[in-house]
Amino acid sequence: MRVGVLTGGGDCPGLNAVIRAVVRKGVQEYGYDFTGFRDGWRGPLENDTVPLDIRAVRGILPRGGTVLGSSRTNPLKSADGIRRVKDTLAKREVDALIAIGGEDTLGVAARLSGEYGIRCVGVPKTIDNDLSATDYTFGFDTAVNIATEAIDRLHTTAESHMRVLVVEVMGRHAGWIALHSGLAGGANAILIPEQRFDVDQVCGWVESRFKIRYAPIVVVAEGAMPKGGDAVLKDDTLDSFGHVRLSGIGEWLAKEIERRTGKEARTTVLGHVQRGGTPSAFDRWLATRFGLHAIDAVRDEDFGTMVALRGTDIVRVPLADATARLKTVDPSLYQEAGVFFG
Repeated sequence: MRVGVLTGGGDCPGLNAVIRAVVRKGVQEYGYDFTGFRDGWRGPLENDTVPLDIRAVRGILPRGGTVLGSSRTNPLKSADGIRRVKDTLAKREVDALIAIGGEDTLGVAARLSGEYGIRCVGVPKTIDNDLSATDYTFGFDTAVNIATEAIDRLHTTAESHMRVLVVEVMGRHAGWIALHSGLAGGANAILIPEQRFDVDQVCGWVESRFKIRYAPIVVVAEGAMPKGGDAVLKDDTLDSFGHVRLSGIGEWLAKEIERRTGKEARTTVLGHVQRGGTPSAFDRWLATRFGLHAIDAVRDEDFGTMVALRGTDIVRVPLADATARLKTVDPSLYQEAGVFFG
């Protein structure tokens, strides 16, 4: 059997660990051959491949990013995309495909498997941790650790100058990174996409901290929105999955805080720093287990499924179910964090 592997969407710490586990177990235990597709769905769409064997995956476990490259290409939106993907798989004699990605990449895999007969197995990847079928996605833990370290560092400069520091983290529709890093980093306000915020209330929290000579830190997810307002966009262009580019809520909020309170406010946008660098030990562990179980699903011909973490077990769930809805922050979890606001 020849198995194709691709990594789609935004890059993420732990992608290389999945690739390594898939290839190591597939070659050593099942005698499979592997073909890597470059840059997500662009690879099968344009017949752009790279050979994958044990030599190719040596030493990649601790490396961030992906040796296969990634992109936000959507073959369903390309002219003759389905036919071109099928032609590539046939030409390369690929019998099954392991797609590693988030909601968009796996959404494509679900449709290719369910509607067009392409034999796919999915692996959940996103720093946003917003896939509902799995307790955690790899990449999330690393992103939270990076954001938490940044917040820890910002506390000292905020206190030195007695100014407000607003930290903008990633999170388009789900505030998991903001919630976890804000709570771990001792933020005085955490703003997430699931709960519209009142600017006056945020300003009240800020002023209450200054009363006790304590400089506040506000953590805001990029998709957070004020009551009566809209998401702040970097520009109005759309990617191939119809997503706008978010950025700027942190700067907007800092200006509003400064205007309303008279306190100096500055913004730090962590951006792609959260995606890069060495994956944490947890992400390496989780990504490796996902890879081992994904190649087992191929062996069992259990196609149209995604591997998922439930407790400490790796299970398989239908791809269609895994991508049907996003996992957002439960209001009760957000309320827990509210004890520390202000």
